[in-house]
Amino acid sequence: MMTAPEYIQLKAFARQDGAFLALLWVIAFILYIIGVQSQLLGLAAVMLVVYTPIFVGERLRKFRDYGREGIISFRRGYAYSVLVFFYGGVLFALAQYLYFAFMDNGYLLSQFSKMVTSEEAQQMLKQYGMTEMMTESLKELANIRPIDYALNMLTINITLGFVLGVPISLIMQRTKSNIANL
Repeated sequence: MMTAPEYIQLKAFARQDGAFLALLWVIAFILYIIGVQSQLLGLAAVMLVVYTPIFVGERLRKFRDYGREGIISFRRGYAYSVLVFFYGGVLFALAQYLYFAFMDNGYLLSQFSKMVTSEEAQQMLKQYGMTEMMTESLKELANIRPIDYALNMLTINITLGFVLGVPISLIMQRTKSNIANL
C-alpha cells in the first residue's frame, strides 16, 4: 500500500518524466514532418518512437534507484509507467493541437497529396485498384480538425502506457529479495 507522501512522490517523478517523454515525442514529430521530404529524418523520427519504451524504462530505473532507494514493486512501477505515458501524452497532444491549429496550414496534407499524385504512386495505386480509396482518404484527412488529431494521439499514447507499462514494470521491478540475490 502506498502512503500519501509516496503517492505524491510517484506523481512528481511521473510528471517530470512525462514532460521529458513529451519532448522526445515532439522532436520525433518535428523530424516526421521534415522527414516527409527527407527519408533520413523520417527514419530518425521512427527510431525515436521505437526508443520510447526504452526511454520510459530508463526513467523508471532512475526513479527506482534514486526515489525509491533501489526497490520498486511491479504495481508501483506500472502506475509510474502509465502516469508517465499519460502526462507525456497530454503535453504531446497539446503540442500537436497547436501545430495543426496554427502552424501546419495544410502542409502535411499537401505533402501526402504530392506523394500520392506522383507518377510512381499513381501507377502502383492503379495496379492495386486503390486509386479511389486513396482519393477518399485524402478527402477525409482534409476534414479532420486539429483537436481530432490531438485527441487521437492522446488516446493512442495512453493506451500505449497501459500496454507497454507491463513489460517495462516487469523488467524494472526490484524487491528486497531481488537485491539480496545480486
